[in-house]
Amino acid sequence: MITITLPDGAKKEFEAGITALDVAKSISEGLARNVLAAEVNGVVVDAFKPIDTDASLKLLTWTNDEGKSTFWHSSAHLMAEAIQELFPETKFAIGPPIERGFYYDIDLGDTKITEEDLLRIEKLMKEKASKKSRFERKAVSKAEAITYFTEKQDPYKLELIENLQDGSISFYTQGDFTDLCRGPHIPNTGFIKAIKLTNIAGAYWRGDEKNKMLTRIYGVTFPSNKELEEYNIMMEEAKKRDHRKIGKELELFTFSEKVGQGLPMWLPKGAMLRQRLENFLQKAQLEVGYLPVITPHIGNINLYKTSGHYEKYGADSFQAIKTPHEGEEFFLKPMNCPHHCEIYKTSPKSYKDLPVRYAEFGTVYRYEQAGELHGLTRVRGFTQDDAHLFCRPDQVLEEFKKVIDLVLYVFNALGFKDYTAQISLRDKENKTKYIGSDENWEIAEDAIRQAASEKGLTTVEVTGEAAFYGPKLDFMVKDALGRSWQLGTVQVDYNLPERFELEYTDSDNTKKRPVMIHRAPFGSMERFVAVLLEHCAGRLPLWLVPTQVKILPISDKYQEYAAQVLNALKKAEIRAEIDERQEKIGKKIRDTELQKIPYMLVLGEKEMNEGIVSVRKHGTGDEGAKTIEEFTGSLQQEIKEKTDQQ
Repeated sequence: MITITLPDGAKKEFEAGITALDVAKSISEGLARNVLAAEVNGVVVDAFKPIDTDASLKLLTWTNDEGKSTFWHSSAHLMAEAIQELFPETKFAIGPPIERGFYYDIDLGDTKITEEDLLRIEKLMKEKASKKSRFERKAVSKAEAITYFTEKQDPYKLELIENLQDGSISFYTQGDFTDLCRGPHIPNTGFIKAIKLTNIAGAYWRGDEKNKMLTRIYGVTFPSNKELEEYNIMMEEAKKRDHRKIGKELELFTFSEKVGQGLPMWLPKGAMLRQRLENFLQKAQLEVGYLPVITPHIGNINLYKTSGHYEKYGADSFQAIKTPHEGEEFFLKPMNCPHHCEIYKTSPKSYKDLPVRYAEFGTVYRYEQAGELHGLTRVRGFTQDDAHLFCRPDQVLEEFKKVIDLVLYVFNALGFKDYTAQISLRDKENKTKYIGSDENWEIAEDAIRQAASEKGLTTVEVTGEAAFYGPKLDFMVKDALGRSWQLGTVQVDYNLPERFELEYTDSDNTKKRPVMIHRAPFGSMERFVAVLLEHCAGRLPLWLVPTQVKILPISDKYQEYAAQVLNALKKAEIRAEIDERQEKIGKKIRDTELQKIPYMLVLGEKEMNEGIVSVRKHGTGDEGAKTIEEFTGSLQQEIKEKTDQQ
């Protein structure tokens, strides 16, 4: 007999070889019908995998993220089965689950897939799902796997097998489709009730532009049609909230092919929006002891060789800039931290001088493949609200907690209430991705855990997501549609101070290495603005919006009075402008609503004669007449209340 421990601490005894599905049935048939996979001793496995020893068991359903991931992974296999039947010459690459759904990368040869083909694939997927085909796992030797995919003429699978160890390879089969896969999968295809294939895109094999461009088909599935209907509603709302659409409507930013892909240009209103965000953070930083610095947009290649960035990213970055001097090479700045290390070294430091906190809104440049670029969320040039803190080891915990406070201050001011702190750790099985000693990594990881715990953050730990020089605390923020975005980040680094030979003189007159904390509450200005626009659907907070008030004279007769109102608003430090177009007032109101300007002041004969303004609020409509003094006072009070909450 073996003992199974359930999440509530209850223990049950079973015969060895029992499956998670059997355990679920022993609790209730209804539960068993909803089990998609299982977590056995912390590892997600098939619900039909035998359990042979004492184990802790968590049954995974659609309500668990791991359950959804397993469901969508299985859906990718189901899609591949349908594609194989409709397009028998297809060569299959990879088909993973993603945050919301799944995709499969395929090589269709000369065949071009169309939107009509997606509907055919969807229909066949539904037919195959209804057959409730079981997902069968089979362990195979490396030789067997090579033989199978050689006969099937699947070069991508053969390339994947090259890097697998014999004894760790498995196939999964459902219906007429067999795939190279380590799993896990749902018990059978019958769980998949609703299917939507969402998009066709191109993707280079293994993300390398030197490789062949494959066809990527995205999809999403659900255990009921109700969830699909809710998803469709959400996607329609997401289209309305697309920051690229809102950015164009609000005249915030633009792109130009002549300037270059992935290089955004901020228009006047967007530049003012960004400037207000920067001023907001700069004020908060100065109050807690940050010192502003400015560094160049380029750096000598040796700077990035010292930091390790060249070794890790040089081949995939913008290529070196050569000067007329033979052998002299520069790189577009991919990171601000090496520059800040050099600033630290400009003067000797004592233990009494620490911590030193350098802050810079520094623009950096990183090469992204054209197919990966997306509005402001994935660009080639972006500005980080970067800061680097140099402190003694005994100051790390307190400084880290202060940075967390600053990140939460930013989130609160801008309406981000739903977030999780992700502790991003290194992959101990693949240490070649990182620099530094095991001892320093463990110290840094423990410091992050302790700081997050003392600040009461809800945390998850993710292996393999650390920066190459240190672990991170990444803030995963959910927007109004429930989508997760990585925004603020804080990192502990014992390695760059070693590489740059940074020092301070300790109280015993010995030389010591400072510890470096990297932090960026916004992450990047571009990405943050994009997420903010989509989160609030373009209805920016009153203190931040570029234009707070639009003045709408009914005709030219009231332009002079409109100018007087504008002058009064400017004196009250309220951002306003006049709509001077020769349009009917109804159109002016509609257009201003589309621009998402918080307030409109309608001016006509009555308003001019009585020295008042008729106030309309975005989204709610008429708020009645007020004197100019009453309106400016109420607006100033509203702004004060909002900013005081920060």
